[in-house]
Amino acid sequence: MSIQSSFVELECASQQSVFLAGESGPVWRVVEGIVRIDRVSGQSHQPVQLALPGDLIGAEALCGQAYQFNAVAFTLCRLQAVRTESKTVSAALMQQALLQHIQRSLDMAQLRSGSVVQRLGHLLSILPRPLIAEARPALPALREVALLVDAKTETVCRVLGQLLPGRGRPMPSPSPLAWAKSPPLSNAWAANHAPIGVAA
Repeated sequence: MSIQSSFVELECASQQSVFLAGESGPVWRVVEGIVRIDRVSGQSHQPVQLALPGDLIGAEALCGQAYQFNAVAFTLCRLQAVRTESKTVSAALMQQALLQHIQRSLDMAQLRSGSVVQRLGHLLSILPRPLIAEARPALPALREVALLVDAKTETVCRVLGQLLPGRGRPMPSPSPLAWAKSPPLSNAWAANHAPIGVAA
């Protein structure tokens, strides 16, 4: 079975809103870049998860519900709306969203606990390879990185100076679970979830 994306695409600059809590719309697949999912309470935004290439966001739409969280581009990103015209496709998407949620929750725990070096090291390890190659310019503003990893901006600046290539210690190797830029689903994910694929 193949889960196809529609021709509806969305390109967002870093920090541009993808959708807001309370809005209704399609399920989106992240094709390139990273999207941050935020819980909003008054004027405060609390990062809940990151969505990487291959991930689905707005899965609430599969249940006929409005979006529960805000989605904002953490980096320059491109998304595609996903077709959900049959119950079989919707069920497969729900399965993928559940498994994805488990992995992204683990990622978020690592991004919010441990030393700042460990948190930023994990962030750098899950960035898609093209972003790692571009190093610092591909990252969003330091204050956005600091918000994500729950650290002071000054500390993030200092630690990134140590972790990025040419600035002290070498960049950590990409995680074996990091998502490839293309195709939308990583080879590792596709190998473990053969029934769900993405049409070229």
